[in-house]
Amino acid sequence: MSWASAEDIYLSTSLANYLDKKILVLLRDGRKLLGILRSFDQFANAVLEGACERLIVGDIYCDMPLGLYVIRGENVVLIGELDLDKDELPPHMTRVSVPEIRRAQKAEREASDLKGTMRKRMEFLDMD
Repeated sequence: MSWASAEDIYLSTSLANYLDKKILVLLRDGRKLLGILRSFDQFANAVLEGACERLIVGDIYCDMPLGLYVIRGENVVLIGELDLDKDELPPHMTRVSVPEIRRAQKAEREASDLKGTMRKRMEFLDMD
């Protein structure tokens, strides 16, 4: 027989409060997942039903459907219940299609890459 630590018991009971509720999960790589928590274990591994990944670029967003999704606990940064009576996003946010958000992500990446390139050129010119 193995004994659970106080930390394991606390984690289990706190996640139990979210069972069968819509939650938001923030992952270490910055992804944001939404779905109904159906199962979990003492390591915070979780199963989301009807999961989607929320992609946000500036003032636009898209919820990309994932279906039934298993999350490895070591990748979880934050888990929280979503209030179904309140809007999930500010009113200025606009929902777009998956192809539109992908184009916006690509443009954002290219702008970031250009900024990094320009910074390197400026550092080269900076002769302290």
